[in-house]
This record gives sequence, structure tokens and C-alpha cells, in this order.
Amino acid sequence: MNAERRERFEREQAQEALPAPSCPDLPTACMEARRRHLLGEIDRQAHALSPRRARRPRRRTVLVLGAALAAGATVVVAGLGPGASSGPGQAPPATVASVRLLERAALAAADTTPKKKAQAGQYVYVKTVGHTSALSENQDGRMELLRENENLEQWTSVDGSASTLQREDGKDIVLRGPEDGGGLGSPTYAFLATLPTDPRVLLRLIREDAEKNHGAGSGSTTGPDQQSFVTIGDLLRSGAAGPELTAALYRAAALIPGVEVVPDAVDAAGRRGVAVARAHAGERREWILDARTARLLGERTVLLEDSAWGEAGTEVSSVALVAVGIVDEGGRTPQRGAGPRSEGRALRTGGPVRSAFGRL
Repeated sequence: MNAERRERFEREQAQEALPAPSCPDLPTACMEARRRHLLGEIDRQAHALSPRRARRPRRRTVLVLGAALAAGATVVVAGLGPGASSGPGQAPPATVASVRLLERAALAAADTTPKKKAQAGQYVYVKTVGHTSALSENQDGRMELLRENENLEQWTSVDGSASTLQREDGKDIVLRGPEDGGGLGSPTYAFLATLPTDPRVLLRLIREDAEKNHGAGSGSTTGPDQQSFVTIGDLLRSGAAGPELTAALYRAAALIPGVEVVPDAVDAAGRRGVAVARAHAGERREWILDARTARLLGERTVLLEDSAWGEAGTEVSSVALVAVGIVDEGGRTPQRGAGPRSEGRALRTGGPVRSAFGRL
């Protein structure tokens, strides 16, 4: 596909997936200058919005980025951060449609009404529905695809000092809490509060961690770019990142090569949205966002070609976020109608939490 056709295709994708930009096109010279300094422009626009100007009523569409992101087929981000350049055998920069959507998501996250910070002794509550998959060798020596249920509730200690509680089908399972207060692979609220909120610095930290286990000489086929995208998605889905860090995570994702938009995607709860995605090794990882509010609905992985995991088009995994909040005790859920980060009330189902859970 030549540059002109690709640009037209990208424009059509953006128009179908998102509302029109809220301001008119800029002169060509100004547009090119902004494209060369895209992330700097994003940061300046975000900081220029005072909380009063940026905030929108819940039922209205959040503010979208202006014409600086509305034109062009690719985003020039070379030199703006780790993983931002492309070359032979490397993925191209994130598409303009994906950067525009990620900025909408960042602005929506930053616009979240401030809540009281979580305290030691509290828990991050997350409820999900969906499934993941695993390959297992059966008695005949053949590989068998197993679907694992992800319909569960989980309570994770804010600072990692207490055990983790999982509830599935009314049964409670007590797990060891994250070691050393958590990390990128086992995030806690307290750990995430220590991460930088500059998107480029944040991505550098995440990518350095990805390089250790998925870089050259590691034997991994995932690669640091894909693993960085996966890690950011896991952090977003953890429910433990505050508004400022969540916004930074979305903007960091815009610096990863190969990120694109899937105009139509459905999460495990049946909710339809638009996805930010990255394809790698015959599969595509998608973060499904509400097309109106740009809030995260869930995540899924779709096969792009036939493999041991199934035929092309198969959803290898699909997990939807149903509820997220901060509660005072493990085994309690946020109050109904009190927002996503409210004090908790006791669950009416599943029975009392076993005493073996310690501080819970």
C-alpha cells in the first residue's frame, strides 16, 4: 500500500472509530512541526487543560486531541523515546489513529474525579469475566488447548503486606501477597504510586525490564516491544493505577512501534468498543475501549493465522473488567452507585472470609 492510499485508509479508520476533532485544520507548516514534536505537543496540551476546563459530565464525550493528530498516515516519533524509531525488520511507528485514541484515553483517565488515596490496610478490588487459554500435552503426546475461566473477584493488599484473596464460583482461595511490595509483574497500589508519570521515562523503565527477559539472547520470541505493550496492558487492567499514572501509561503506549486501531471489538462481557492493538507472531493483542468515553473495557488476544492455538480469528483470551475499586477489607465490594473507588460493604454471597486469611 503506497503512502497516499495508506494515509486515506488511516483517515477513514479514525473517522469511523472516533468523533471528529474539535478544532479546524492547521496550516501545513505548523502541522509538520507538530508532527515532528508530537509527544511534546500532547504533554503541553494535557498540562494546559486545567481540571475545570478538562472535566466533562459523565455522559458527554471527553475532549479529543485537535487537528495536530487528525492528519497524516504515520506519526513521526523518532528520537522521542525508547522503541520509537523504526528500521529494517522493525514495526513502523504507532499509527495516527492509535495515538489519537490513546490520547483520548489519557485525557479521560486524567479527568477522573480525584478520590482519597488508598491507605495501608485497604485492598484493590477487581472483578473480571472471560477466559484465557493454555496449551497442554495430553497422554497421546498431542497438544491440547485448555480454556481457563477468568470469572472471578480478587482483593490485593494496597501495599502487598497481606495475602491476596480470589473468589471464583463462591469459593475463596488465599494466595501469597506480592513480594517486596510488588513490581511490574505483580503490581500493587503502593508500587505503582512510585512509578514516573513522564511517558518517555515510564516506557524506558518498562522496556528495560522487558529487555531482561525478552531481549536479544533471551530465547524469547515475544520481543521487548510486544512485551512492553503487554506489560502496560496488565498494569492498566490491574485497577491499581491512579489517574495520573493511567494517563502516562496510555501515552507511553503511543511511543511503541506497531500500535494500531481496530475499529470494532467486543469484550468478554459483550460490550462493543474500539481497540488499541499490536500484532506480533501471528496474533493481535487488543485493549478494548468504550468508543464514547475511552474508558478501558477489557483485553483480548485474537489469532491472525492458524496455529497450535487454533484457527485464524480465534479469541485465545478475552477478559473484561466488570468492577474496580478500593475497599477497607478483603471480601467486601465497593458500594453500589458510589463510584469505582469507594469504601466497601460486605459481600452477600460466597460466605465469610476464612480466618486463615489473616488480616482479612
